Amino acid sequence: MNKSQRENIALITGASAGIGLELTRRLLSEDWQIVALNRSDFPPDDMRIQTAVKSGWLRIYKTADLADYASLRRTLEVIKSTEQRIDILFNNAGGSFSELSYSQQGREKHYELLTVVPYIILMELKELMKRGRLKTVINTSSSVLKFTKAFNIEVLERPKTFRKLLGPYATSKLALSLWTEAIAPQLAKDNIKIRIVDPGSNNTLRKGKKSGLPILIELLMKLFFSPPGHGANKLYEGALGEHCNETGVFLMKGQVAELKFKDQARNVLERLNTIYEQEFLISNG
Repeated sequence: MNKSQRENIALITGASAGIGLELTRRLLSEDWQIVALNRSDFPPDDMRIQTAVKSGWLRIYKTADLADYASLRRTLEVIKSTEQRIDILFNNAGGSFSELSYSQQGREKHYELLTVVPYIILMELKELMKRGRLKTVINTSSSVLKFTKAFNIEVLERPKTFRKLLGPYATSKLALSLWTEAIAPQLAKDNIKIRIVDPGSNNTLRKGKKSGLPILIELLMKLFFSPPGHGANKLYEGALGEHCNETGVFLMKGQVAELKFKDQARNVLERLNTIYEQEFLISNG
């Protein structure tokens, strides 16, 4: 089968490990072309992956750090000049940190990586999305957002306190979900649909890498959480399943769920657009 016969093209961020890797494997098995935006390398011993790379069905674009605007910009420019279109964008890359840390732009790192960067990627790749067939964006969220007790965008950008998982991580996932809902009507003008998907509880622990999770959660992950293929299936269903014609919805356990602090959705979207226009675009000029 040559590349032109693989009609559907998905761009997956964080495609080389965990849920992203399993989603990549599933889509390749269903004859998709994959555009991977990664920081780390794919497993060298995965023959299906390596064969897909050699054939051009899997095209890898590396960035040193998604939260480093200079590196991200260079990589996105290469994607825009190389790829013809994108049918589905999976904003999947993530991570949890063990202590309070900040991006080069001076914002809390969970917020930068999990909330701001997916918005930048969408804005930068929107023209490729408009040329696609399925015109779908899936943002990976998390059910931990349910535990958010208060929401303030200024505090989110520069918090005074830190709590593993249920602190900036959870609030950043909520902010991601809120802007996803808020931007849906705007994207609909270009026939682009966008949804937020909770991939459920997955064991995404990696050997030799700090998880940034509380010790109890790490233990529960090892004992009881599903393998990453479970989360990959949730993202796949979120993109192509029964809710494929809906936009601006949050899918949890395969069903549409309500978000907290919906009155803040417009504020989050406006803040992200300001960051994009006044930091990302201007620094590019």
